Amino acid sequence: MSQNKRLVWTEVAPQGARALFGIHHYITTGTELPHELIHLVFLRVSQINGCAHCIDLHTRDLLKTMPFEKVALVAVWAEVPHLFSDQYRAALAWAEEVTLVSETHASDEAYAAASAAFTAKDLVDLTIAIAAMNAFNRLGAPFRLPVVAKA
Repeated sequence: MSQNKRLVWTEVAPQGARALFGIHHYITTGTELPHELIHLVFLRVSQINGCAHCIDLHTRDLLKTMPFEKVALVAVWAEVPHLFSDQYRAALAWAEEVTLVSETHASDEAYAAASAAFTAKDLVDLTIAIAAMNAFNRLGAPFRLPVVAKA
């Protein structure tokens, strides 16, 4: 792996960073979505996108409210449906559909399942959360944001 120092995107484009963090602030303070569900979706999106910083961060966030055994299985949530509520499973499925939209085209089946689990407003807010985390991942991974984890 390259040891080249990468740009600190928040320093190079502070207005862009403020705009993106404004969306994050809306998601975490201006919606009715449970905080645990938000961080669950943030973690799953980050796992799909391979953003080490975001995986580290949102794993730590989830461990504040969710047992380790459950957090460890987020990547394979569909194989352990008994660990996650219907709403959490719908959110995780929708997160995967939206993150992989070039492959899934946000299928009618996935939309119907997500619509059944969330109010219209919550579904839009959830989709904004997913889109925002995809944006953060697309900055975190290429600019190699650091992780807290130590060897």
